[in-house]
Amino acid sequence: MTYVHSFAPVADDQARVLILGSMPGRLSLERQQYYAHPRNAFWPLMGALFGATPELDYAARLQRLQAQHVAVWDVLKLCTREGSLDSAIVESSIECNDFAALFARSPQIGQVFFNGAKAAATYQRYVAPVLATPQIRFHRLPSTSPAHASLDLPAKLNAWRVVKDAVLLDL
Repeated sequence: MTYVHSFAPVADDQARVLILGSMPGRLSLERQQYYAHPRNAFWPLMGALFGATPELDYAARLQRLQAQHVAVWDVLKLCTREGSLDSAIVESSIECNDFAALFARSPQIGQVFFNGAKAAATYQRYVAPVLATPQIRFHRLPSTSPAHASLDLPAKLNAWRVVKDAVLLDL
């Protein structure tokens, strides 16, 4: 098993929406970039919604998201896992990120969107019971992972449009 550690959040005090994954995959960890796998739909979706297209360099994509008040992070801070699949995460190894600190630094976050079932389930199991956030609404979206192939890109884009709607409603 491999010990893996997630990245710092991409968030500032203007963030209104938070997108949460579970834990970066192997390629993302190697490149130190969120959603680095070329078949992951995250950046094509962010390109369609916010202009953060995969053709931009990574720093420019992150700047585009932050300019639109979108923050990105992962539920897990640490875990052991072989490979990149969420199903390979060893449950007993899970340590979650410090959401109390994030929400204190980014108090305008009003909606959290989980990138897939594992992120939602992990947050609900480990974070929600110890952190009251009645002012924040939570939503699970279809995973952008290439492993989640039951939806094509247009279907995922249709589901993910709620993120842009949330940003526009909260401005």
